[in-house]
Amino acid sequence: MSPSPDVHFISGLPRSGSTLLSALLSQNPALVTSGRSSPVAPMILRVSSLMAEGEYAGDFDARKRDRVLRQILDSYYASGNERRVIIDTHRDWCARLGLIDTIFPAAKVICWVRDPIWIMDSLERLIVRDPILSSHLVPIGKRATQHDRLDHLLSADGVFGYAWRVLIEAFHGPFANRLILVDYDYLARYPKATLTRELGLPAHDYDFAHVESHDHTAFDQALSTPGLHQLRPKVSFEERRCILPPAVQETLAGGMFWRRPQAGESGVRILA
Repeated sequence: MSPSPDVHFISGLPRSGSTLLSALLSQNPALVTSGRSSPVAPMILRVSSLMAEGEYAGDFDARKRDRVLRQILDSYYASGNERRVIIDTHRDWCARLGLIDTIFPAAKVICWVRDPIWIMDSLERLIVRDPILSSHLVPIGKRATQHDRLDHLLSADGVFGYAWRVLIEAFHGPFANRLILVDYDYLARYPKATLTRELGLPAHDYDFAHVESHDHTAFDQALSTPGLHQLRPKVSFEERRCILPPAVQETLAGGMFWRRPQAGESGVRILA
């Protein structure tokens, strides 16, 4: 059996750059990316639960357990005998750093962060551009008003609330040295510096003026949120008016563990 390829992960907050990073990295022939959240993390977690509980728990010692879990990822990304770096994306990786530390000991988790005000602004814009508010990002009983929608998105079950909680735990937890925090605004302003100097990935001459979106139409339609993973063709930073009420902005502005980088500072933070 050939050795497993190098593996890294993308996680962090929604609407913060993970889809853009995957699209850019797909230009690099030395890398293979999932493009969006893949089923690898859920598959590994379900198999892990079978190993830990019930009638089959005694069938797996640590060596067999780790081999089986590694092979789930290896098999999903099988691409002949090519030796490429695999980068898998899922929010749950921040909640499973202990597992990563055990079965992928050289892996890093690239965590995307962004001012929560602009994350929630982006999510709200996605939802309200549909006149019948059909997005499954929010349950139907919580779609009536902006405050209802924001309350759900910020809750433990919401797409932002869950990601925020697991990222906070990872940031303060025992495996924080696995994390590389990347600010979305920094990528948008300085894409070349972010990819060529900061992340330590195989070198490539990226084309930031012609970004091709992966075809996520079926995935986005399943969530009744068309355009959820649609990207602009050029990497750039664009100013816009925030559509959240001032009181909501004040609430979201408090308690941030990630300070927006100032002029001349890097927007990439490697924890150690």
